[in-house]
Amino acid sequence: MTGHVVALCGGVGGAKLAQGLSMALPPEELSLIVNTGDDFRHLGLHISPDLDSVVYALAGLSDPVRGWGRRDETWTFMEALKGLGGESWFQLGDGDLAIHVERTWRLTHGATLSEATAHLCRALGIATRVLPMSDDPVRTRVLTAEGWLDFQEYFVHRQCRPAVQGFAFAGAETARAQPDALAALERRDLRAIVICPSNPFVSVEPILAVPGIRAAIQQSQAPVVAVTPIIGGKAIKGPAAKMMAELRLDVSGAAVARRYAGIIDGFVVDHTDPLPESWADIQFFSAATLMNTSDDRLQLAHAVLQTADRLGANLT
Repeated sequence: MTGHVVALCGGVGGAKLAQGLSMALPPEELSLIVNTGDDFRHLGLHISPDLDSVVYALAGLSDPVRGWGRRDETWTFMEALKGLGGESWFQLGDGDLAIHVERTWRLTHGATLSEATAHLCRALGIATRVLPMSDDPVRTRVLTAEGWLDFQEYFVHRQCRPAVQGFAFAGAETARAQPDALAALERRDLRAIVICPSNPFVSVEPILAVPGIRAAIQQSQAPVVAVTPIIGGKAIKGPAAKMMAELRLDVSGAAVARRYAGIIDGFVVDHTDPLPESWADIQFFSAATLMNTSDDRLQLAHAVLQTADRLGANLT
């Protein structure tokens, strides 16, 4: 089946499926809308962690051991910074640093985040469209037992230790959806909208908080399929399971599906977990969702597309 596919994604897990989709589809048939709620300024640089995770995955540069950053990274800059007593809690490898410097230089000279991202993709040989959710700043904040924390303060500096009570997306109410992202969601030839296995609270919901994006998904005639970030009651990477437990939610794929109720038609759980009974508005499917290798990512991408095509046949 042909047609355009739009995927919403955050960091590591989302980037892996984004890579799988990029292998399964021609570049002109895929658009990736990426969370920028994690973005922040550090050492004078504009850091876009989720955009970078997606870009590194598509370029084949991801570090397979740490799960973030670039493979074969060196750390001369960080060691020198530590020796000067500088802010070293957020790790910037030497190759990673070049991305942030180039992005910041372009933003300082008038480029939008979309334009800077497109330049980086071209430089790294990426043909798939990688689109920030917005060129306007949206900043995820986490309400914890210790008060409000900026996301990177909670996630990296505090290593997710404070108990979570809620979230806010500062600036979302006045942000404008990236025009190409919105246009992709409104295409007549849309085959599927995919919500990648990213943290629902801090990777997907910031995208949905940008005015126009949730409505475009709800109004689309294309099937919407989400993939679980939870396997066996645990998150493969990141704090999603910890957040769910602290919010007194069941730590399961079904609980994530409930979070997306009203916008998704199908939800893919891992084949090692029990398949929930389908609800009135969400059908559940099973697939191998653990993506340790490129082949795993490609196979899951094909499974998700097949699921979308099955749903699409039922929706028409």
